[in-house]
Amino acid sequence: MKNKIVLFFVAAVVLMALPLFVQQIGQGWVRILAIALLYVLLALGLNIVVGYAGLLDLGFVAFYAVGAYMYALMASPHLIENFEWFKATFPNGLHTPIWVVIPAAAALAGLAGVLLGLPVLKLRGDYLAIVTLGFGEIIRVLMNNLEHPVNITNGPRGLDRIDPMTVFGFSFGKPHEFFGITVAPVTMYYWLFLVLVVFSVVICHRLELSRIGRAWMAIREDEIAAKAMGINTRNMKLLAFGMGATFGGVSGAMFAAFQSFVSPESFSLMESVMIVAMVVLGGMGHLPGVVLGALLLAALPEVLRYVAGPLQAATDGRLDASILRQLLIASAMILIMLSRPRGLWPAREHGKAAPADATRKGAA
Repeated sequence: MKNKIVLFFVAAVVLMALPLFVQQIGQGWVRILAIALLYVLLALGLNIVVGYAGLLDLGFVAFYAVGAYMYALMASPHLIENFEWFKATFPNGLHTPIWVVIPAAAALAGLAGVLLGLPVLKLRGDYLAIVTLGFGEIIRVLMNNLEHPVNITNGPRGLDRIDPMTVFGFSFGKPHEFFGITVAPVTMYYWLFLVLVVFSVVICHRLELSRIGRAWMAIREDEIAAKAMGINTRNMKLLAFGMGATFGGVSGAMFAAFQSFVSPESFSLMESVMIVAMVVLGGMGHLPGVVLGALLLAALPEVLRYVAGPLQAATDGRLDASILRQLLIASAMILIMLSRPRGLWPAREHGKAAPADATRKGAA
C-alpha cells in the first residue's frame, strides 16, 4: 500500500512538472500534451459505452459538439449581437464560470446521450453502429445550418471570441507567475485538463467495481443471460449512454475554452473514428489501456508532423506531408492491431477465456 502511495505521488509530481520542462522547447509541445489529455477524457467516456456496456457508438463526437457549442454560446458575444431580448437581459453578456460550465455541459450532453439511447435500445452490432453514426452526422449538419432563419450557431463560420475558463476571477487565458516562474496559458489549461482526467479516472474506476459496472459487463458478455438474471437492461443501457455522454460534454466545453473558437469542422466523422480507435487500440474496458491508447493516438499525428516534413523535403516535394503523415498513422495502427489484437494494454482474461495455466494456479 505504501509503495502504491509513493508511486502515485511521484507520478503526480512528474505530470504536474512536465509542461514546465516541455515549454522550454516550445509551447507547441505543451499544446499537444493538453489536447492529448482532452482525448483521454473523451476516450474514458466512450469506454463506458463500448468497453463496459459493449454498445458500439460511432457518433460520440456529437456529445463533444454539444458541450463545445453550449460553452461557446454561454461565453461569447454571439447571443448579445443576434438577440435583442438577450442583450436587454444580460447587457454585459454571459461570462460563465467553470463551476457552472462543467455541470451544465455534463447535464446537456447526458440528456443528448439518453435521447440517443431511447430509439436504439433493441439494436445491436452493425445496426447500432449505423444509427449512432447517423446521429453524429445529424448534430454536425445541424450546427452547420442553424444560421437561417435564426442565427444560433453562426453556421460554417463558427463561433469566436470565446472567453477563457475562469475560477473566482482567476483566468486560465492569461500567463501567471508562481514562485518566480512564469506559466503560460497553455500550461494552465494542461493542469486543468489533468485534474479533470484524474477525477474522471477515479469515477470510471469506481463505476467499474460497482454493481452498475458489473451489470454493464454482464450485458456486454450476454444480454439475454443478464436479463434472465434480473438486470434491467433497458435502464442500464440508457445509463451507459448518458454517463458516457457527460464526459464528451465536459471535454467539448474545455475544448471551446482552450481554442477560443468552434466550428462544425472540428466535429467530423473522423473524430469519432479516432476516439473509437483509441479505446480499441488501448484495450477495451481496461482503464490504463484506454488512457495509453488515447495518449498515443492523440500525440502521434502531431509528432509525425516533424517526421513527414523532412521526408517531403528529402523527396523534393514529391510526397505530400499531410498524406504521408496519415499513411504513417494508418501503418502504425495496423501494426499495433496485428501484433496486439486485444489492444496495447488489455484487461486480464477471466472465466472461460482465462488461460489454462492461470486457471490451475487460481484453483491451487
